[in-house]
Amino acid sequence: MISARMSRAVKVLLALGATVAVATLASACGTEQIKVSKSTGPLFTGAVLFNQRCSGCHTLSYAATHGSAASVQTSQYNNGPNFDVRCERPVTRVLYAIENGGFSGAIMPQNVVIGQDAVDVAEFVATYAGRQAPKVPGVAACQQQSVGAIPPPATTATTATTSTTSTTATTATAKATTSAHGKTVKPRKKRKP
Repeated sequence: MISARMSRAVKVLLALGATVAVATLASACGTEQIKVSKSTGPLFTGAVLFNQRCSGCHTLSYAATHGSAASVQTSQYNNGPNFDVRCERPVTRVLYAIENGGFSGAIMPQNVVIGQDAVDVAEFVATYAGRQAPKVPGVAACQQQSVGAIPPPATTATTATTSTTSTTATTATAKATTSAHGKTVKPRKKRKP
């Protein structure tokens, strides 16, 4: 409590100082920054998207997220894995989880990000997950495992069908013969005895 004998100026300075201290402490909450450099391009994009779309359920300090439960006893059904300690490699595994709602499909929404955004998030998670995992004798550290690559999209079946049809037509034309009078004659089928 402020003494009645203090001068008005001292009271104002104390109140102002307390206000500044509270504001400083309050503004420090939730200001953790993404730890991936903007110069990494798609990895930074993946970190930003992970922060925006995955922070409610997953922890990954490189994206400044804390969504996983700190303890199994206090976890809720929607707490996802802590990617600071869980290794997620290769990148195709991460992309599969993004597209299919994790591996159980029970909690995580499918396609929480899609297209190139999904690829960027998958590459970010595969690159930075597991960096704080405890060392286990006989088990390769996450950084020693290959991140892998996402294969290019396969060609469509329409292209393959078109080329097969053209080949069949060419073969049939080649089997036809030309008669002495310049007319095309198709070969006769052999009769069964």
